[in-house]
Amino acid sequence: MAAAHHTRPLLTLPQAFLVALFISPLLSGCGGDSDGNGHDTSTGKVNALGISGLSYQTASQSGKTNAYGQFQYYPGETLSLRVGDLLIAEGVPAQEWVTPLEFSPDTRAQLATPSVDDEGLSTHTITEQQLITRIPVTNLVRFLIALNWTENVREGTGIEIRNRVIQQLNAALPNLTNPIDFTVSETEFNAGGNNPSPANQLLAAICFYPEGDELCEEPPTEDAINNAPERPENDEDWDPDVDYKQDLQAKRQRILEAIRSMEEVDAEDARRYLTRELNAITTIVGNRFYLDNYIARHSDADTSIKQVQIRRIGGSAELSDVEAITTRPQDVALHSYNWQTANVEYFVAGLAGGESEIVISFAPEKTYRWVRKTLRVVIID
Repeated sequence: MAAAHHTRPLLTLPQAFLVALFISPLLSGCGGDSDGNGHDTSTGKVNALGISGLSYQTASQSGKTNAYGQFQYYPGETLSLRVGDLLIAEGVPAQEWVTPLEFSPDTRAQLATPSVDDEGLSTHTITEQQLITRIPVTNLVRFLIALNWTENVREGTGIEIRNRVIQQLNAALPNLTNPIDFTVSETEFNAGGNNPSPANQLLAAICFYPEGDELCEEPPTEDAINNAPERPENDEDWDPDVDYKQDLQAKRQRILEAIRSMEEVDAEDARRYLTRELNAITTIVGNRFYLDNYIARHSDADTSIKQVQIRRIGGSAELSDVEAITTRPQDVALHSYNWQTANVEYFVAGLAGGESEIVISFAPEKTYRWVRKTLRVVIID
């Protein structure tokens, strides 16, 4: 059996610059919006299903992420993101996909180094799963989930940070005892009671109900409750204009229970949400590419070099790296693989009735993500 060889220049993957294909032009990022001077900007997106309501700034563009979590930029710019006046990321390379893993230089740099899976092929998913356990990442993601208008981020929905929440957040920021620090331990980030963490101080100042809702009022004080009259035993003796002790106590309880706390969103919630978002982006990126064959049949008498080509929908498959293995080298052997030509070469080495899968892992240009495709090769008479 001939030894497999491949051509691979010594280079590092570029900074994460993610490109994805959406069916809807609104979500695709393939086009752009005019900046008013006849120049088209590119469209980026925060997470797969989006985080809306974030303020963003690049060298030339600014605004708020829309309902789909999209923002505008020119290639080569860096991005700053804020929740209201609270800075959560800066110096992030502006690109079609931005996730919390790219918010800090440390995690962003580590994404460029792939891990190796049990099959011996490079993959980004192991690196992602290691990074989403980092305290700054989980605390930040938990905080963003806690600011979602509805109490939970349901599967299939993004995070929605409404203007009403941002207005209250901005009003509360100057009154925090300390700035919010996403690098502290989960226990410290969750602190409540008489000495709540800055994150919990902020959440306590935000009402996630429409303006004027009873749950947005200050809760009745204990003194007000103690000084209120007892409710009459007979219903006909109740005065609708009087706040009775029992009514005030119930109202206080309702308001206090409506206040959100970081304890309601744990690290596992954050990891589950972020894993779902990262996997969705990987799927979208992967769906842009295909092999020109997914099954090939060759005679055992034909031992010539065969080729399978990696292709891209709507364009050429520009890769930065490629790897391949054969699951049964005694039946089908690899000859070579080349990222520049985006192909894998192989030849039949076994008898009729044998078969093998050629597993191809490749990194599209301008992304840290690896895509995996499989060719089934069947040997016939």
